[in-house]
Amino acid sequence: MIDAPVNDAPEADPAPTPAEGQSFAPRPKKRDVHGWVVLDKPVGMTSTHAVAVVKRAFAAKKAGHAGTLDPLASGLLPIALGEATKTVPFVMDGRKAYQFTVSWGSQTDTDDTEGKVIATSAERPLEAAILALLPRFTGTIQQVPPKFSAIKIAGERAYDLARDGEDVQLEARPVEIDALRIVSHDGATTTFEAECGKGTYVRAIARDLGLALGCLGHVAHLRRTRVGPFAITEAVDVETLREGPEQAQAALLPVKAALALIPEIVVHRDAMLRLKRGQSVLLRGRDAPVASESVYATSGGILIATGSVESGEFVPHRVFNL
Repeated sequence: MIDAPVNDAPEADPAPTPAEGQSFAPRPKKRDVHGWVVLDKPVGMTSTHAVAVVKRAFAAKKAGHAGTLDPLASGLLPIALGEATKTVPFVMDGRKAYQFTVSWGSQTDTDDTEGKVIATSAERPLEAAILALLPRFTGTIQQVPPKFSAIKIAGERAYDLARDGEDVQLEARPVEIDALRIVSHDGATTTFEAECGKGTYVRAIARDLGLALGCLGHVAHLRRTRVGPFAITEAVDVETLREGPEQAQAALLPVKAALALIPEIVVHRDAMLRLKRGQSVLLRGRDAPVASESVYATSGGILIATGSVESGEFVPHRVFNL
């Protein structure tokens, strides 16, 4: 989900009047900024607040994030500015990676430390028992999302219904877990690494592992380390962005960084002008693709459009103004 642009303050608020001998610096004028900021979100910050921080650091007109990260989680939160918001779906649909710690012996209603304990167990799992169970949690599996999730039921968020005390019943749905590995185990807790597809809930993995092992469990720590083409190694923290414009600008990645996992097609000027008008172009050359579901076109290194190739023709879906 992409958050709507966040305003720093309501436009209707009256400007404060400086006291005698004082003066207020004018609020920075909003500007057109285009690109991606790969933020290392700290624990305790909401995704919406993170977008506001990045937007303010660049005085940007438009911003949104590529996939909510819970306040209790830390790690990679890709934030799109300006024309980069048109590439958000390519990031959100990408594979994700997490490192998370499961605390054994109790289950909570939120499947993490934020909720209340609803069941306890004196049992603690052996590492060998966990390892033997992991194949059941890899590949395409059926997963019931947590009751406290953003999934909509009859138009309302599941977490809103759960907070109101309603008995939320969610159906299992297929998710893809590419890998699930143990990083460390001390008896009371186990730290895992997971690589998974869109829609997978790490909290549900912890819950279901605990139930299957007979010891119960919930997520104690969660850190996202990859989203689509972006890795935590290229992330910038909030403090760096707040140091000043130069530090913020150094963290800005180009719009097409979000498209690194799909094919690029270089077009000449005439084709570029047609694409800019939203018109399809016939691709020429021995290596030109005949069909492709997702591609992007550039001209002179500048991103022109994303689209698909159908019968040797590039069909633009989104056109960029860069």
